Amino acid sequence: MPRAPRRRPRSAVPTDAASRLRRLLLALVLFGAAGLIAELALLEHWDDPWQWTPLVLLAAVLVVGGMLWRRPGRGALRLFRALMTVCVIAGALGVYLHYRGNVEFELEREPTLAGVALLWEAVRGATPALAPGALAQLGLLGLLYAFRHPLLTDPPPGRATAATDHSGGFA
Repeated sequence: MPRAPRRRPRSAVPTDAASRLRRLLLALVLFGAAGLIAELALLEHWDDPWQWTPLVLLAAVLVVGGMLWRRPGRGALRLFRALMTVCVIAGALGVYLHYRGNVEFELEREPTLAGVALLWEAVRGATPALAPGALAQLGLLGLLYAFRHPLLTDPPPGRATAATDHSGGFA
């Protein structure tokens, strides 16, 4: 009796192009989060509670992103997507806070500044006004990773699909 050909074990990492690209995006998010944590630590970015926000968010990105890297799951992906949305919002808020702080500083130094001159000085001020945009950019990259992710579009394993579900929609 002839033997059936041996099947190769299924890899835990999908090999199609979209999955590889998605995995690369997740690697970029994790690498970016680690880099931003290092930069914020070098800048001693922890003087007040507002300054702790990006550190805590980035640490959470590393934890949840690591969970997705090792064992992707629907719940972890939803948490990651929510976390990325918070990163976008926190990044935009950070740009505003940095800018506002620079405006206050510049007006203390030179109270007659106004208009474009004030805007220019505030954007170029002591606190890097656009730096928190890196957090927003990281969040957008993470949202791109989660966009139309198969874990969110495919039915969960072992769950009936609409075609085979006979519960009348009350499951």
